[in-house]
Amino acid sequence: MPGDWLLGDFHIHTNLSDGGCTVEEIVDMFGENHFDVISITDHCLDRHTLKESPDATVVREKDFERYLRILWRQSQRAWEKYEMLLIPGAELSNNWGKYHILALDIKEFIDPTLSVEEIIERIHDQNAIAVACHPHHKESEGAQPFIHLWEYHERYKDLFDAWEVANRDDLFNVIGLKKLNYIANSDFHAAWHLYSWKTLLKCEKNTEAVKAAIKENRCVALYLYRKTEL
Repeated sequence: MPGDWLLGDFHIHTNLSDGGCTVEEIVDMFGENHFDVISITDHCLDRHTLKESPDATVVREKDFERYLRILWRQSQRAWEKYEMLLIPGAELSNNWGKYHILALDIKEFIDPTLSVEEIIERIHDQNAIAVACHPHHKESEGAQPFIHLWEYHERYKDLFDAWEVANRDDLFNVIGLKKLNYIANSDFHAAWHLYSWKTLLKCEKNTEAVKAAIKENRCVALYLYRKTEL
């Protein structure tokens, strides 16, 4: 991107959970399209839902260290080949409680079965970023089941570092109207999801600066990424 604006996407799934691309394919796809920073956020699932769906394709606690090692290896390749940051993340998916939370720069497994407050506390204990993802209904998909965070947003609004104001092709006007800290993401599962809402951050290109920019939420902009040259 021109100047010191960074083009980012902080909500990406791979075939380590329910995405269609490998981590390596994600790095190449986003790197070749001149992204500055991405976060891979594969699903971790609450124990109640796992009990009902034992074959669900998610990152399990016993595999979490291996998952992080894969992301760390690919983050090195992303930087060396594309000068692109890859921040390890996870989508802590509590389908039982109807809330999904992104943890950006996660270092240890966090049980999605925990309450919203406990999850956010544990994210912050790791010096990671907590994002409320797809918090409202999507016009493209109709009514959504996972809107607990919005239903109780007055309770949670100051706990999260940011809320998704855009997810793939949907905008959540309610986030803007409430003037909550925001970012925009693709919720990437398939190659065509590359062309969707993204985040622009005006900060230095390192993980701590990116995290600070999201938390401070001053120089943040939405960017609708389409099939055009940057």
